Amino acid sequence: MKQERGASSLALLVIRGLDLLFSLAALLVFSPLLLLVAIALRFSGEGEVFYRQVRFGKGGREFYLLKFATMMKHSPAMGTGELTLPNDPRVLPLGRILRKTKLNELPQLLNIVAGDLSLIGPRPQTLRYYNFYRPDDRVCIDTIRPGLSGVGSILFRDEETLLSKVNDPIAFDDQVITPYKGQVEHWFALNQSVSLYFELIFTTVLVVLIPSSGLHQRLLSRVPPPPAELSKLLES
Repeated sequence: MKQERGASSLALLVIRGLDLLFSLAALLVFSPLLLLVAIALRFSGEGEVFYRQVRFGKGGREFYLLKFATMMKHSPAMGTGELTLPNDPRVLPLGRILRKTKLNELPQLLNIVAGDLSLIGPRPQTLRYYNFYRPDDRVCIDTIRPGLSGVGSILFRDEETLLSKVNDPIAFDDQVITPYKGQVEHWFALNQSVSLYFELIFTTVLVVLIPSSGLHQRLLSRVPPPPAELSKLLES
């Protein structure tokens, strides 16, 4: 597998400009929808509109990731903790719709404007999952901005359903899925480019709108191969 040295300074500058352009445009276009979702959340469930969680970004710096609230306030201290499973009782009724459509992620457009995120990059992790990355993967991933979407997000676009197919979801997530995510995000950091940026934006939109498109298979053939126990699940 051919690996590049990463994006040039010019490419990174172009990507940052595109991040600002696209995120500001999206905030403008989706502002009525964002307002409607915020009002609906305020007057339903537990009344919480936003959920803020500490994640690790470029250089290992901590920042607050923004999402629309979709789960009970104290969910991290309940049940499976940070891991969400299909039909998880901690997910609120409106939250199920927001999570299914990925609308709960839209507030992260503000993280992009602030410079915490890029549209495309390694998905930022909490400390618990960050520590399951291999040390060499962490070193490489830390050199770039994390992303709203990216290779890992596309390959594991329906991770909750995938975890429902294994006997011990927590152990499988910790010991198999998360370390593999580190490898594919490492691959992205080494191969980051403007063309890959646009490709992954396009692929993200299609897998959200047409989950059965199978476009993730094109990525799977280019990134490091998954371990045997994960391979069949990803290919399905």
